Amino acid sequence: MCGIVGAVAERNIANILLEGLKRLEYRGYDSAGLTVIRDGELHRERQVGKVQALVDAVAINPEFFDGHIGIAHTRWATHGEPAQRNAHPHVSGKIAVVHNGIVENYAELKEALIAKGYEFTSQTDTEVVAHLINDLYQSTPDLLEAVRAVIPMLHGAFALGIIHVDSPEELITVRLGSPLVIGVGIGENFIASDQLALLPVTNRFMYLEEGDIAKLTRNSITVYADGIEVTRKIHEIDAEQHNADKGEFRHYMLKEIYEQPDAVARTLEMAIDNNETTKLRDDFLQRHDVKLAGIRHIQVIACGTSYHAGMVAKYWFENLTRLPCSVEVASEFRYRNPVVVDNSLVICISQSGETADTLSALRDTQKQNPAGLVSLALCNVPTSSLVRETDIFLPTLAGPEIGVASTKAFTTQLAALMLLVLKVGVIQARIDSACLTELLGELQKLPGQLYASLNLDTDIKAMSESFEDKRSCLFLGRGLQFPIALEGALKLKEISYIHAEGYAAGELKHGPLALVDKDMPIVVLAPKDSMFDKLKANMQEVHARHGELFIFASESSKMVAEDRMHVVYVPDVCETLAPIVYSVPVQLLSYHVAVMRGTDVDQPRNLAKSVTVE
Repeated sequence: MCGIVGAVAERNIANILLEGLKRLEYRGYDSAGLTVIRDGELHRERQVGKVQALVDAVAINPEFFDGHIGIAHTRWATHGEPAQRNAHPHVSGKIAVVHNGIVENYAELKEALIAKGYEFTSQTDTEVVAHLINDLYQSTPDLLEAVRAVIPMLHGAFALGIIHVDSPEELITVRLGSPLVIGVGIGENFIASDQLALLPVTNRFMYLEEGDIAKLTRNSITVYADGIEVTRKIHEIDAEQHNADKGEFRHYMLKEIYEQPDAVARTLEMAIDNNETTKLRDDFLQRHDVKLAGIRHIQVIACGTSYHAGMVAKYWFENLTRLPCSVEVASEFRYRNPVVVDNSLVICISQSGETADTLSALRDTQKQNPAGLVSLALCNVPTSSLVRETDIFLPTLAGPEIGVASTKAFTTQLAALMLLVLKVGVIQARIDSACLTELLGELQKLPGQLYASLNLDTDIKAMSESFEDKRSCLFLGRGLQFPIALEGALKLKEISYIHAEGYAAGELKHGPLALVDKDMPIVVLAPKDSMFDKLKANMQEVHARHGELFIFASESSKMVAEDRMHVVYVPDVCETLAPIVYSVPVQLLSYHVAVMRGTDVDQPRNLAKSVTVE
């Protein structure tokens, strides 16, 4: 949520800031702005809506923004409506500030500042930060020291970028609970919420840790932790691997759906050798064998789509290894004073590795410090906070995912979780060799089955026409397909704005059946598995009440379409791995419905790609 870009350079930086904001649009936002220092003055422009509106406004008087130091921001509203006066940067005197996160005690700070004579022009918590720094600067005319003095006053999670007219060669930044990265150049340095914003200008990055304050000039970067100068390693990344464009696709989401076979194949290659079908690769999580051998309970913590992946993992862990597994929403887990049992493997799942609730839940768990605790990050970003704060890192090799509605991140999470289940099962001798050989063989078929499921695109697009004018929808699944029903409903509501709910089909008679009528589409996930006959009975309950069924069924099911019962045949896949393959049809359905309804597929309203505030 929100995006920060900042630069101090020998060249004019307005276009760098604007390009950085464009590359952060995937995060979700409602307004954008920038400020540069030029000729001893702050020049600021802010606009509601897309970054392009800001680009157009800057282009009216480009000479005002030809500065060598500046900060820019895309805002996702928390305090105050989306409006120009609430957009960042915020200014106090000669100071400009951009801010991600939330200052929880801003109301009392604001009262004290008003008593001192400060006037507020916005409804935001960020303006408090600008006025506080300005106030302290009067008695401590050193920007870094003024910022240092302000930070202890602020309660919450935040990342800051600060500039001052009197220090036109200094960019100050702070990271406390909200992600921030420094881009390292030659004769220029940068800050951003995501390295993706800076890839056009550098591929060398420094990742700030919790509580770090840094001062950037053109030729130096100085980082402080607890008031002491520290060294943070510079990482060089392959810019080509991290770049992302839509290519021939209309939307990032569709491109990312079609990238899933390759993304899943890359993830599987971590643990499976195509020339070996009877065992996992020797080097897969090998250095963690001792830790994993002592695990007696699995605790999954996640949010949104990642939570649904964790629900599938619960079935897998308990069915294949007989280890008990609990799955909880991070925002609930962290506030209910949970008990983490001894010898637990705490799996934190997050696409970005910066999800605020998941990080906080992890830290609370670590504070309990039960005996034998092992923490694992399942994440797509190896440089993220979550990865740095856990014992084990299991990557999902999805590549950059720009669409807000997660697709390839979800299927690669599932693939990685299956690999982890197999690893734990092998280490603890809970999976026999016959079962392991069978599942390894099925996993090797998975990329091909995903390719085959993409061939359903035309049929699913035709099916989606029946959803264009609908207001609500139910998704049904049983067993391993129940979490996919939840995920399908989430996708549909995220990008088409149709109210959708996922249910375990056996729960129909316990309430949802009351909603079924001719105007309520019912999407059913129906692989021919151990629950198939029971699911057919649930479908008959719907059909008898004139509900219209849209069924994704395996080819071997021999289901026949009839009146108010539409069938799309999904390639046969083993029951254990079916959730991964059946994810693709529900993604395609949601995508085509959203396109038909004319919504913003890649940047749905009110949502952000990375949820870095509570």
